[in-house]
Amino acid sequence: MLNVFKARLQQGYRTAAFPPAPPTLPDRFQGRPAIDQAKCHANCDLCQQACPTKAILPAPGNNDNANGQPDGKALAIDTGRCLFCGECVTACPAGAISFDPADFRLAAFCRQGLIDPRQHGQPPPELQKICGRSLTIRQVSAGGCAACELDFNVLNTLAWDLSRFGIAVAASPRHADCLLVTGPVTRNMLIGLQKTYAAMPRPKWVIACGACAISGGIYHDSSECLGGLEDILKPDLYIPGCPPHPATILQALLHLMGK
Repeated sequence: MLNVFKARLQQGYRTAAFPPAPPTLPDRFQGRPAIDQAKCHANCDLCQQACPTKAILPAPGNNDNANGQPDGKALAIDTGRCLFCGECVTACPAGAISFDPADFRLAAFCRQGLIDPRQHGQPPPELQKICGRSLTIRQVSAGGCAACELDFNVLNTLAWDLSRFGIAVAASPRHADCLLVTGPVTRNMLIGLQKTYAAMPRPKWVIACGACAISGGIYHDSSECLGGLEDILKPDLYIPGCPPHPATILQALLHLMGK
């Protein structure tokens, strides 16, 4: 027993400094994707052809034509579909696409915010009023590959210590404030997901974690998947990534709580 205490004292403080210090991100972390419109030749379509999830699409907003539809002269990346694989960077001959490895703050409170970061939306005010000090989450893997699940679960380890922010993970949906869903929602998991949501007390909120939960991800065209949560349970928070980095998930949860 004394050796255990000795080893623990030698280890010192092991919890990451984030926040408030920036997180330590891996060298291969991609970060937020962006398109340099000055370099982009939208008519070449090479990046769109290379994208496995059709995440590159006509940019909305200031390039609408007379009919109010995007005219195709500018492109945007939907991070809700993006796998952060980098195939678009390789395919673009003009070098117009890049990833910012320092930008891990990718979450949004509305679907449009994953296409245009300026429209990321606002967290539900009722949630911040009720759960501003503590938040209990029930996590459901709706057919996920376990990558998003692992990056969420790691937040409960010593290195991240999710509980220091008043955030806990519940085994029962009856004790949960939020439902955090990973995976593309397979047909086999639909009833289980719906029953879990129905068992939660009101008010309750939904978090879509990962590209699969947001849009179906790599399984968006599978006949056995329902293409994510959007048409099943309307998410209040979208956390993109394949999988999202733990820092991205934690920053999103803290923003959701108003911290």
